[in-house]
This record gives sequence, C-alpha cells and structure tokens, in this order.
Amino acid sequence: MDKIGNNWDFILKDEFDKPYFKKLMDFINDEYENYTIYPERDNIYNALKLTPPEDVKVVILGQDPYINQGQAHGLSFSVQDGVAIPPSLRNIFREQRHDLGIVQPANGNLTKWGEQGVLLLNATLTVRAGQSNSHQGKGWGNFTDAIIKYLGQQNGIVFMLWGNFAKAKRKYINSTTNLILEAAHPSPLSATRGFFGCEHFSKANNYLKENNKSPINWQL
Repeated sequence: MDKIGNNWDFILKDEFDKPYFKKLMDFINDEYENYTIYPERDNIYNALKLTPPEDVKVVILGQDPYINQGQAHGLSFSVQDGVAIPPSLRNIFREQRHDLGIVQPANGNLTKWGEQGVLLLNATLTVRAGQSNSHQGKGWGNFTDAIIKYLGQQNGIVFMLWGNFAKAKRKYINSTTNLILEAAHPSPLSATRGFFGCEHFSKANNYLKENNKSPINWQL
C-alpha cells in the first residue's frame, strides 16, 4: 500500500489492515502486472492526496475511472491536460455556464477544484483499459464507502450525488449537519432528466458561505 501522505493515512488506517483490503491489493498488483490499468499506479489515490480530510468542503462522487488511454488521473470526472473533454464533463461545464455564467474551459483537468477542497472521489479507483466497471466488487467499494461514512459524520460539507449510484450513498451522510444535493447523472443519457438546471454549484457556494467557509472558484 502506497501511503497517501496526509491525514487520510491515519483516518483509513483500520481499512488498510482489514482482510478485504489486503486481498484487494493482491488483485490490483496482479492486474497492473498483466493488463493495462487506469489510472497510472501513482495516480490511484490522487483525490485523497490532493484534498486532505480537514480541507474537504465538497464531495463529487463518480463511479469508476475513464477507460481510454490518457484520460483518467485519479479524480472523478476529470481528464488530463490536452485530452478531449468527455460528454459527462462537457455537460457539467454546460450546467456551470447556466448556473454561474462560467465559459467552458479549454481542458477538463479539475485539479484546481481539488486544491480548493472539492474531493473528486470515484467509488472504484481503478479499471481495466476498455472495460467499464471491471474492478467493481473487488473491494474498492468498501474502501471508498469508509471515506464517505467518515465525511458524512462531519459538519458543513456539500455532497453532490449525481445519478442513482451516487444517490445510494446518501445513507452514509448526516443530512442535518451537511448539505446533500441530488440530481440526475450528467451523462448525455440522463442530463436532460434533472441534471441541467440543478444549480448545484451556486447552491454549494451559498451553503459554504452560510457556514463561514470560503466558496469554491469553479472557473478553471
């Protein structure tokens, strides 16, 4: 297990020691040895490295990494510099334009959000190239659920739950001390059924300000 390098190591210590996690690491080691896996191994924990627990203001939950070369780098919905913006992320930017008047950026690298306290967490942290959901059910769900459970018991965090998969995590979140924002997934298949017009970005910033936290600058 590569250490994350911040307080997540302490918070997740018990998870690292559990049998499921050791089994997961054996599986992951074998996968990287025998297949093309995304993201690159050094980027698996990028979201946690970029956004320490004490800095988390907003959580945006994705399902699993992008499956094509050069896209995934350990942040949900984000792609590396110079990579074409995927459809779901393009729709996220479209909603930001509606909500905040932000012009769509030239690239889809969301690192600047993570640096401000937006935890861009995928429920599954790795995937085989070209095979969506190929690492689901291997243990990552237990690990990332532990992260959501921890954050869900804190105060003043905004959880953006887009689509049914993300909405299922609501049960781990104390809705009296945090803000839960739910909408359809930004995928082209569902964005017109409740994602467009959700205004989650302005709602998140209003809530943060009400809780004496600095708002997120969503402009990349």
